[in-house]
Amino acid sequence: MRSMTARPALLASCLFALLASLALPAFAAATASPTEISTALGKGVTYLKGLQVESGEIPGFGGDWSLTSLAAAGTAPADVNKAGKTGKDARSWYEGVTGAATWPGEGAVATDYERGALLAYAAGIDPARVSKRQNLIAKVASTYQPAKAGYYGSTLNGTVFGLLVLGQVKTTGGVRRFPPAVLESTIAAVDANQHNDGGWTWQIVAGNAEGLASASEPDLTGAALAALCGAGVPATNSAVVKGREYLASIFEKSTGAFKSEFGNNTDSNAWAVDGLKACGIDPQGTEFTGTGTKKPTPINYLINQQVSSGGFRYTTGTTAEEYASQDAVRALGAGGFTAVPPTPASGPQWTGVTEFATGGTETTSLALVIETGAGSPSVCSVTLAPGATTTTLATVLNSGVAGTTPAGCVTGFAPGSGSGAITQINGVTAAWKVSIDGAAKVTAERSTVIHVGDTIDLSN
Repeated sequence: MRSMTARPALLASCLFALLASLALPAFAAATASPTEISTALGKGVTYLKGLQVESGEIPGFGGDWSLTSLAAAGTAPADVNKAGKTGKDARSWYEGVTGAATWPGEGAVATDYERGALLAYAAGIDPARVSKRQNLIAKVASTYQPAKAGYYGSTLNGTVFGLLVLGQVKTTGGVRRFPPAVLESTIAAVDANQHNDGGWTWQIVAGNAEGLASASEPDLTGAALAALCGAGVPATNSAVVKGREYLASIFEKSTGAFKSEFGNNTDSNAWAVDGLKACGIDPQGTEFTGTGTKKPTPINYLINQQVSSGGFRYTTGTTAEEYASQDAVRALGAGGFTAVPPTPASGPQWTGVTEFATGGTETTSLALVIETGAGSPSVCSVTLAPGATTTTLATVLNSGVAGTTPAGCVTGFAPGSGSGAITQINGVTAAWKVSIDGAAKVTAERSTVIHVGDTIDLSN
């Protein structure tokens, strides 16, 4: 991720937080043992907890990403509470920040919403129901590019992290919200941007011979692998195999690091490990074990970046860095870029609103998918002001005809009144079915009840 800070941002600009430490630990030799990993992970979690302030925030560059790191390490963000007061834990803080109707502010891009969804999920906040006004799943859907099937946002970052959301940010019951056709379209987009050397970068290179022939990087390769495998692509798939082979080709046997254009560093190594773990590939397997008496692995490399404070340095020296630390902790834990939240010591595993705002003026959004059977599905966000605790499918579709983001998702539907079955959408007459939040398909009726945060899939 360090190599991406000068590119279209995945993270909002934040201040680097640098913490001094005293000395480096002893070098971890050969394959890191479970005890060594557990010890390093525990110290890393303690370091991240120590950065929290009284409001519940873990501030600084990468502080919000620490929510995913804590969850990947088996620590519930709802249990991280420096103030020891109700509502001052890390989950409550993030819920308050992202639940505001104005978050994340003007100029937001696809990766802002995708980051929000991944972090909220790991914190135990249903991303579709952060508040009565904020549906992060709908916001991700709003960045879909109808002219480029399967793409989200303007860079490959947006599409890769969009696939991470589609595949891994499930309902609180563990069900994928979007239909297989939506995932398949985005999987194809990621596949099309795999470079000839087997890896990926932040750039869209599909159909560009020069771009496809350019060198890849470990960071986005790790993210792309995690996205593909998290969406159900098996480790035996050719794209995953080529990605694995690319990482093996840039593995530096003398240090255990993955070579990066920015030099050996914690962030690049962590992202590569995240991708390998997400695909069930051992980052300490034979192809990722070095030579010499120490036989370093990518896990050894990360452990050797830890300083006595428990934090991790970015490259060399004795100073811990927050961003590198959250990356290292997540990679030493479960890996990947989000995680199912651990159940807190007290309180529920999940939080989220259950009703629309009443009153008739406060708006919210819903994610909508239209599968006509011809070409790729349409994906969009519909904005509406229900004015009651629930609404109906007819109300959602009427709002969609009035306008969607991106535009043109819903052009019309029939019948125009009553409560019977919907027989036509976008000029296609059929026995239309509806699936809500990935549930079984049933007859789509005008009167079908829609709740806050529902992801609606209509197909024929």
